[in-house]
Amino acid sequence: MGAEAKRGGMGGGLVPGTYPQAEAMRPTLTGENWAVVAGHPLVSQVAAEIFLAGGNAVDAGVAAGIAGNVVQVDMSNFGGIAPILVRPANSNKCFSVAGIGRWSKSVTLRELLTRYGGRLPLDGAPAIVPGAPAGWLRALEKFGTMSFAEVASSAIALARDGFLLDQRTAQSLEITGRNFSKWQSSADIYWPGGKPLAAGERLRQPKLAELLERLVAADKSAKGTREDGVRAAHRAFYKGEVAKQIVEWVVAQGGYLTESDLAEFEAEVDAAPSISFDSWELSSTPSWSQGPVALEILGILANTSGSWHELVESVTLAFNDREDFFAAPGQMQRSISDFLKSDYFKSQAQKITADSLPGRTGGTSVEGVRSSTTSVVTMDKSGCTFAASPSDTLDGGPIIPSLGIMCSPRGVQNRLVEDHPNKMVPGGRPMVTPSALIGISGNDSWGIACPGGDVIVQAMAQVAWKVSQGLTLQEAVEAPRLAAFNAPSAFHPHPSADRLVYAESRLGEQEIAKLKEHGHNVIVWPEYEFDAGSVQTVMSKTNSQGERALLAAADPRRSAYAIAK
Repeated sequence: MGAEAKRGGMGGGLVPGTYPQAEAMRPTLTGENWAVVAGHPLVSQVAAEIFLAGGNAVDAGVAAGIAGNVVQVDMSNFGGIAPILVRPANSNKCFSVAGIGRWSKSVTLRELLTRYGGRLPLDGAPAIVPGAPAGWLRALEKFGTMSFAEVASSAIALARDGFLLDQRTAQSLEITGRNFSKWQSSADIYWPGGKPLAAGERLRQPKLAELLERLVAADKSAKGTREDGVRAAHRAFYKGEVAKQIVEWVVAQGGYLTESDLAEFEAEVDAAPSISFDSWELSSTPSWSQGPVALEILGILANTSGSWHELVESVTLAFNDREDFFAAPGQMQRSISDFLKSDYFKSQAQKITADSLPGRTGGTSVEGVRSSTTSVVTMDKSGCTFAASPSDTLDGGPIIPSLGIMCSPRGVQNRLVEDHPNKMVPGGRPMVTPSALIGISGNDSWGIACPGGDVIVQAMAQVAWKVSQGLTLQEAVEAPRLAAFNAPSAFHPHPSADRLVYAESRLGEQEIAKLKEHGHNVIVWPEYEFDAGSVQTVMSKTNSQGERALLAAADPRRSAYAIAK
């Protein structure tokens, strides 16, 4: 026995090499009753409270989503959007909830072009019906077990009483505020006195609390079932005084909405499109989001050797299809299923050579990602899974002062070009960047969501790709990441880049050099880049004893936080 071992290793009980080095900066959390990963610790705590009160994954996910509209108001808004996926308990099917608003039926593309000359000023022109409230409420009504009053209580307290800002949220509000300072109604709340709140200071949003309390009052006063109460909360937002105030504000800001646009709006529930990937049947939000682009990236990549170059080219091919064919359901000339077939993936992969592919380009600049979107993924022991990426940032439009919310400006993700598949149409939906994925494999489930504009689908695909290569969930989330831009941006005015690749430095000099040799224009990101997305994910695995273990991983690139029990 060596001298160090006799002394207990280095004289202090340490024996170097006995334990392996940590595989990741954070552990993959393991639970058996429930798990949540959300974009902020306070939001994850709200979901945990709902789980502890007996709620299922949808109750917890909706509660977290609404709380995120308060805590991460820089990245999502109750008047914004909420693309949602749900796997019901022990089901072999996945459903989407279309928390994405629609353009007013009162406006045409010609009217927009005539009035604004091909531009979409953010004051009111791109405003569509707020989709998030309907999305939260529809998911709760269809798949939840609790009342709206129960799931909204924490968000109301956070808005009414306020909460102390952490460093990252304070910094984000300062950065976002540089663009909304022209809107006094926004500055009054988030830059009181003309300057941003500092870390450790309290943010209060009393008008937002009053709005949520109005919906709770409608829920509580409704006669009948739990579902009747949820529908009453929906009507309280989309009909009557709230709807009137939204319309008046949007029209005064140069936008287009009518009370009937809101009164007729619903967040439809539909079967989600899917592909087979690895051992999973992987579903995405439909083509009112870029979700199918993530499926196509993975389908193409699965037919290659899996190099970084082939990943970039898979992204280019999928985004070319987005540019040439994709739009919201009902607006596409072809079925989205045409692009999600195994034979099509193989034919697309055959287009990849050693030389970089041309994209759909028109310039040499690319739009930077805004503070952008947040995400929440929840799962309970029944396998019920909820994944959502709520969005609409404060720099996208002014706060309606009487309501404490903005009106979703997601019209910026439609095209103002008559022959484009994703063109603006009266009453139509834009194809938005926020999306989510849910996989099903036997009794097991896997939820994935992420913020980050056009990076969202790329980041989610890369995590799924890394898991298929054998990495643990947290390893896959933390793994080096890249983002390819070889098509016009999804955001107005849709600038484009030519074979541009951003790569985190951790890819290594050798792999970055290879990408350059293939013809990609590589810009090196820091080790853990904010704009590389923040993938939140929960997966269940059935162990050899027949028990379902819930694994949760949170991305360190932003403030994502996991809790499992």
